[in-house]
Parts: sequence; C-alpha cells; structure tokens
Amino acid sequence: MFDRRHFIRLLGLAAVPLATAGSWADAGQPVNTLGSSDGVAIRGYDPVAYFRDGGPRLGKPEFSAQHSGATWRFASAEHKALFEANPERYLPAYGGFCAYGTSRGYLVKIEPEAWSIVNGRLYLNYDLGVRKTWLAKTQSYIARADANWPKPEQDAKN
Repeated sequence: MFDRRHFIRLLGLAAVPLATAGSWADAGQPVNTLGSSDGVAIRGYDPVAYFRDGGPRLGKPEFSAQHSGATWRFASAEHKALFEANPERYLPAYGGFCAYGTSRGYLVKIEPEAWSIVNGRLYLNYDLGVRKTWLAKTQSYIARADANWPKPEQDAKN
C-alpha cells in the first residue's frame, strides 16, 4: 500500500525541502529534472525560447547541452549556441524549480506555461494559479526565495 508521500512522488508533484537538495547537481545547486528519468532539465523545455520567442518551446534531443549536472534541450541550434555562450543569461532562477515554492522553502515541479521574466531573469511556477499568486507580490517572493535558495558554499559544508 502506498502512503500519500509515495503517491505524490509517483505523480511527479513531490515537494522536496531545500535542506535536502545539496547533492542533486554537480555544481552544488539542484536543477529541476523532476519527471525525467534521464536528467533532462525543466521538462525538456528550451530556456532560451522564453527570452527569444516570448514563451515556452519544447527542446529537441539533437540540440542538447550539459550544464550543472543536467541535460538542457533547445528548440534550435541557434538557441543552444546562445545558451552555451552565456548560460547564466538564460538559466531559470532556482534551478528551474517553482519560484513560489522556493520562496516557501520547497523545490517543486513546474508547468512550462507558468512563467515570467523579471529584471531579465526567468522564473517558472508550479501552474497558472500559482503564477497568479506569484505575480501579485513578485518582489517579496523573490526576496524570500533568494534567502531560501541553496548556496554552493553552504552545500559544500554538508
């Protein structure tokens, strides 16, 4: 018999406390590969597309790059080249986990359609309802998420 926690994990909706996240990525910070058996970040969506195309686009396996212990997919060779030239410009905040969830102290899944760009940074959210909540107090949630987000130097001590 499954308990509630196991059932939620099977659905890909697991909430993972930030305190356990330190060992997930090579760089010392977790990357959202929830729902992927082969380490693909943010459900296979192209992080560059949010900036260049104005919204989410599913990446293609032939345009993949490794970064921070995860595989990132891109919709085109051009997007892949832009990412490889400057990954920090295109990486979503908080490893691609839900920004609102991070502000609450948890790493949770995202829906690629629930996104915003604030001050040149991509933020992803759990779903469109959470995105609405996020947009009501974005700066406050960013400050809380920044305070909660694992720091590489802290992770190295654990």
